[in-house]
Amino acid sequence: MTLDTPIKYLKGVGPARAEILETKGIHTVEDLLGYAPFRYEDRSNLKPISRLAPGEMATVIAGVKSARLSAFRRRELGMFEAEFTDGSGMTLLARWFHAAYLKDVLQTGQRIALYGKVDWDARQGGLFMLHPEFEILSGSDEEGDASLHVGRIVPIYEAAGKITTRVFRRLTHTALAAVSAVPDPLPENVRRRLGLPDRRTALSSLHFPAPDTDLRLLNEFRTPAQVRLIFEEFFWLECGLALKRRDLRRQTGIAFSLSDRAREQIKRMLPFRPTTAQKRVLAEIAKDMAAPHPMNRLLQGDVGSGKTLVAAETAVIAVENGYQVAVLAPTEILAAQHYYYLRNLFAPLGYSLVLLTGSTGAREKARLKKLIAEGAAQVVIGTHAVLEPDVEFHKLGLAIVDEQHRFGVMQRLRFIRKGIHPDVLVMTATPIPRTLALTLYGDLDVSLLDELPPGRKPVITKHVTEDRIELVYSFLKQQVDRGRQAYIVYPVIDESEATAIKAARRMYEHLSQVVFPGLPIGLLHGRLPAAEKESVMDRFKRGELKILVSTTVIEVGVDAPNATVMVIEQAERFGLAQLHQLRGRVGRGAEQSYCILVTGKLNPVAEERIRALVGSNDGFQIAEMDLRLRGPGEFFGTRQSGLPAMRIANLVRDAELLVKARAEASRFVSEPPTREALEQAVAYLRNNWQRRYGLVEVA
Repeated sequence: MTLDTPIKYLKGVGPARAEILETKGIHTVEDLLGYAPFRYEDRSNLKPISRLAPGEMATVIAGVKSARLSAFRRRELGMFEAEFTDGSGMTLLARWFHAAYLKDVLQTGQRIALYGKVDWDARQGGLFMLHPEFEILSGSDEEGDASLHVGRIVPIYEAAGKITTRVFRRLTHTALAAVSAVPDPLPENVRRRLGLPDRRTALSSLHFPAPDTDLRLLNEFRTPAQVRLIFEEFFWLECGLALKRRDLRRQTGIAFSLSDRAREQIKRMLPFRPTTAQKRVLAEIAKDMAAPHPMNRLLQGDVGSGKTLVAAETAVIAVENGYQVAVLAPTEILAAQHYYYLRNLFAPLGYSLVLLTGSTGAREKARLKKLIAEGAAQVVIGTHAVLEPDVEFHKLGLAIVDEQHRFGVMQRLRFIRKGIHPDVLVMTATPIPRTLALTLYGDLDVSLLDELPPGRKPVITKHVTEDRIELVYSFLKQQVDRGRQAYIVYPVIDESEATAIKAARRMYEHLSQVVFPGLPIGLLHGRLPAAEKESVMDRFKRGELKILVSTTVIEVGVDAPNATVMVIEQAERFGLAQLHQLRGRVGRGAEQSYCILVTGKLNPVAEERIRALVGSNDGFQIAEMDLRLRGPGEFFGTRQSGLPAMRIANLVRDAELLVKARAEASRFVSEPPTREALEQAVAYLRNNWQRRYGLVEVA
């Protein structure tokens, strides 16, 4: 049997289990061996009940003598008790609180492995375990040798449907014994230099660690075997990105010239003197654009740092060289916002702009597509509608992608293919922690806008509990009386957009009829027709509406310098980065602005999130904390993020290994030990990683 053998042919799997395993990304024997335990338990202290001592951690194999849901305050606690016996003449009691479900799991006569701390029950006089870990050793599954599950350091896997941690243990044990050879693709010189174990040793130790392995290191994923496998995963990802960077630099692109006329046009367009950071970043971009290969640059900056203005300057260079520019935004509201902002900026220059979104009518769509194909539309702004196959550009030279991580990898690729190797500028308003920038944007050069336009004051952030909302309303009224404007935002939770819209509509009616009866108030949400959204946004921007009640559609895109108050209802339901984005909608003028976070009762994690926001205006610091609190997948909403699906590596926990792997990968690609070694690495990447890491292939 080889690593490439389809998983259904492994003994104990078969077609039905293979289907379940595929939901976890396990298609081959190699995939199974790469499915890492998420923690380990030391069950090596295996004892009969008669030799147990209070205070020790121990493993017992015993039969269920009796099991019942305790009558003691049953409704409140749902306490489940089971009595175990092992033939040594004594019994052991186990208790689980809030565990009524166990009455359908533990049955009299089953053989169970129990693992936990032994205590003495002074009231009843006897040994007991509270909330022990347990595994059923008898039942429909032939779990194989009981010594896999007890009497050793035991790996604990995340179950897949009916495939329990015990079944995973047995299958990995079977696979390790059945595989004749485990090739080691990691370059020998890299492995030797870092002192890493070979792959077979690493995989064996990952699943079945030696008895003397340090349990703390195992659960911190810092044993030599785990470090080797984490490093390997990062190394191949970074090799793929390094090869992609190299290949992009070899492609023939457009060598744009920054002519005197382009410089003059940029000066005519600018509404104010650019910041030092904006000047530096434009110089980096102009240098890239002048090169004969395609630009691939990430423009990062905190909210309000002026990224759109830099993108507009970049667009001027492309248009003045006779090329078209396309701007891709993730939502219709943001696309419309870019369209109006750029239309005003470009008005003195006489450029032709079009806006193409999903809600554009069929006749108008056909007219716009004709203008784009003929080259009459110099700047095309839109949503996913721009990606449709029948949208053809006459001469696309620059592609600007806003808020990139909201787009799937293949969507980005389709967009870039609209031109023959156009220059690409990616903007992201969510500051990206360094580890994620190295993976998600590892193939891009990075420009950083780290300076806010002059005259802006940091936003003051306050936390208020919902029982004090009247104080918030009176503060809002004071600000409006001074000629300012305010936002009140409601969260869209999961898929419940309709619920959020209902809440926003109810609050809109309450505010306009009861709280502020004399004030003009607007309502904005994702399901309003495009024309109505536009009208509400325009009226708010012109100051006709004093308060805008909204769902999170304003998270990016609405720009009203006179708005000084942002009230976020149910703030505990938002992620940190999203709260920071919403806060960035105020503080865009010279007046002092405020962000008020209204919450219910907070759990410790939500409390930490709110405290972080009250204490800091630094988007990068906030992004790092958000990543730590929520993990990479949730930080981005993984499926559409282009974020690689790691098997054992964790971007938060293993950041230092990622940095090391990136350095080693860059060195290997630029100075391979032999040409053959590099060719082998490319072949390995192509065969093994394209399926899992499409990111590596997007160029």
